[in-house]
Amino acid sequence: MASDRLFGRPKMPQRPVKERIRDFFEVPLGLPEDVAVEEARRCLQCKKPSCVKGCPVEIDIPGFIKLLGEGRFDEAIAKIKEKNSLPAICGRVCPQEDQCEKECVLGKKGQPIAIGYLERFLADYEREKGVTTPPLPRPIPKKVAVIGSGPAGLTCAGELAKMGYQVTIFEALHAPGGVLVYGIPEFRLPKAIVRQEVEYVKSLGVEIQVNMVVGKTFTLEDLRDAGYEAFFIGTGAGLPYFLNIPGENLNGIYSANEFLTRSNLMKAYLFPRYDTPIKVGRRVAVIGGGNVAMDAARTALRLGAEEVCLVYRRTKKEMPARIEEIERAEEEGVNCVILTTPVRFVGNENGWVTGMECIQMELGEPDESGRRRPVPIPGSEFVIPADTVVVAIGQGPNPLLLETIRGLALNRRGYIVADPETGATNLRGVFAGGDIVTGAATVISAMGAGKRAARAIDRFFQDPDSFPQWR
Repeated sequence: MASDRLFGRPKMPQRPVKERIRDFFEVPLGLPEDVAVEEARRCLQCKKPSCVKGCPVEIDIPGFIKLLGEGRFDEAIAKIKEKNSLPAICGRVCPQEDQCEKECVLGKKGQPIAIGYLERFLADYEREKGVTTPPLPRPIPKKVAVIGSGPAGLTCAGELAKMGYQVTIFEALHAPGGVLVYGIPEFRLPKAIVRQEVEYVKSLGVEIQVNMVVGKTFTLEDLRDAGYEAFFIGTGAGLPYFLNIPGENLNGIYSANEFLTRSNLMKAYLFPRYDTPIKVGRRVAVIGGGNVAMDAARTALRLGAEEVCLVYRRTKKEMPARIEEIERAEEEGVNCVILTTPVRFVGNENGWVTGMECIQMELGEPDESGRRRPVPIPGSEFVIPADTVVVAIGQGPNPLLLETIRGLALNRRGYIVADPETGATNLRGVFAGGDIVTGAATVISAMGAGKRAARAIDRFFQDPDSFPQWR
């Protein structure tokens, strides 16, 4: 028993497959209180906790877990919120297994503490009880504009507001949240939770203006003229990539960006209550192996597809998606077709896709990502029937804003060049972070970038000449 208690780890309760694939309600149910407390007591409370090093937003992990284990839930969630304003989101979509939990000492010989499950438990506890806004400092008469209300922008804005700055977020879409609302499905991240986290950030004093396309509605220079003295760009990577193979313009082929935005933000899954229909055929093929591909595949099942296959050019071992998301997708009936890549799409006389010709692959030498490069096998072509295809192979930077900021340094792929420690760009007072700098990454890494940029913006106001690279 002592050994089980030391190395064991609770499983997250979740809804049965036959029930959950018929709707968009959340799949994981969260830990019961007694299980959460018992798991917290399994923590060794290391004097030099390595888990904190794995957290991009620097949460005092042993601190909140100790309080949870003692039943002091209010103090435990307050401890998390000293560093993280979006715990209910992080507890659901943060890849803890590759970050804080990966560094847990208990994981060396057994199973690490379920840090993410415990964070979610406390966030949900607070949500049911009622969220408390911390005392706010005296306002500082300095205005900061945050462009984009995704995880990087929300975090940066919240951190600056807690310091006393006057912060306004400008969001291009009609609802705040960025990828949290348009990209991640309801069954993985309920939008009511996103709305509550956004409301918490607003309660810190942050103003959010939606339907504001910076670069079109107004420019960065217009904001300077309106009195904003520092800027954080957190617009994400929202420009979808395509395969650029024959037949890609056939009807029935979507980018994952469009497919998920229609379903999530525009509520296509609630048609006809929301007038945003999305055509999903009987056989759906999703191309890609990341979390976005898993989201698209699982969404297609819930929208009525009878068969969904996920086509990936490497093996399951190389898939960048979270292991638990791959497992849930397969439990729900998604068929993973590995070592396969499309070479052309096939259509009918009416211009609709009917299938895709693929070629089998084998793994060669590692590429720049460290994964073994997929190499085509000559003569191995075959056709996968499909009347709907979703291309989920990544996204790039949308140039809409970037083209209007004169002199802003971009790299060869079109992303903003920014200092990884501060988010400072080459332009004075302009900072950036998240996917618009790194390319598509995780929610928590974007939040970490927003947090570091907030500290740097504070330093900028205290000592403007401390960033010598600025022009």
